[in-house]
Amino acid sequence: MKKFIEKWIPRYAVVPLLACVIFNTIVYYGNRLVPKYRFFDVAIPGIDDQIPLWTWMITFYVFSYVFWVVGFIIIGRENKKVCYEMLSGEMIAKSICLVFFFAMPTEMVDWPSGQFEINNVFDWATQLIYDMDEPNNLFPSIHCLESWVVTRGAFRCKKPKNWYKIYCVIITLGIFASTVLVRQHVVIDILGGVLVAELGLFLAKKLGAGRIFTFLERKKGVEV
Repeated sequence: MKKFIEKWIPRYAVVPLLACVIFNTIVYYGNRLVPKYRFFDVAIPGIDDQIPLWTWMITFYVFSYVFWVVGFIIIGRENKKVCYEMLSGEMIAKSICLVFFFAMPTEMVDWPSGQFEINNVFDWATQLIYDMDEPNNLFPSIHCLESWVVTRGAFRCKKPKNWYKIYCVIITLGIFASTVLVRQHVVIDILGGVLVAELGLFLAKKLGAGRIFTFLERKKGVEV
């Protein structure tokens, strides 16, 4: 593991990447420790209730985790400016998500868990995700937020080839579609994820939020 990190991740990018992972865990799971007394349903009548369950789209939903890891490492490898700005923007966006998760907790009302036959591996994988991940903390969609940040980062980076940028767009659109087609989210969750991601990136650039990582680098000697 140490050799992998030294080969693929610049030393200056280690702290920002770890910070994103830790903060993501805090945002997604930490607020679930606090009891919620009311949940909101943000499904759009006539739209969300017409979306079918396509369990084969679970492939995009699960693959997203690999997509994020690779995408964030590529952002980290570009240079300090891109790394610090993009990752601080991602964390600001996650902070906004946390506010929504507490102030307006949402849940999936029409959730098909246990209501369909398990006939193939896609059905099995979908039910497994249902068993592991309850349908709340939906708006904004973290799946969509993270995927959008990876794609925005790809277009900020100059080192990757053009095909990588096209690939990111295709995979991101597939992940967007998967969130509603496996019935883990509703349409407005996708829009919320994109808007919050854009707001986080805007604030990071406007406020110079990436300087926090520069400060930590100097304070702790992250880079020799």
